[in-house]
Amino acid sequence: MLVVTTENVVGYRVVEVKGPVFGLIVRSRGLGGDILASLKSLVGGEIKQYTSMLEDARKEAMDRMIKNANVMGANAIVMMRYDSGEIAKNMSEIVAYGTAVILEPIE
Repeated sequence: MLVVTTENVVGYRVVEVKGPVFGLIVRSRGLGGDILASLKSLVGGEIKQYTSMLEDARKEAMDRMIKNANVMGANAIVMMRYDSGEIAKNMSEIVAYGTAVILEPIE
């Protein structure tokens, strides 16, 4: 599945728009991670536990978005974006979204 952040793909044309597609994941930070992060925040610097958690969440959100696009019969996703937010004090939401389309090569 081709996934791009652009509206157009060089050498291809959109022949059908299947519609919006997304993948969503909510992750919570564990108590141990919160304690380590709190300690790290006292001295500054990257909090690697959170970076790793959010990186994994983005990958999972993208995988879910691609799975949904496959179900819709698409062969590509254009205008792909990420969004994130907090649901509660220790829960993060990541969503990957875009437009599921069918592309074909320009001859």
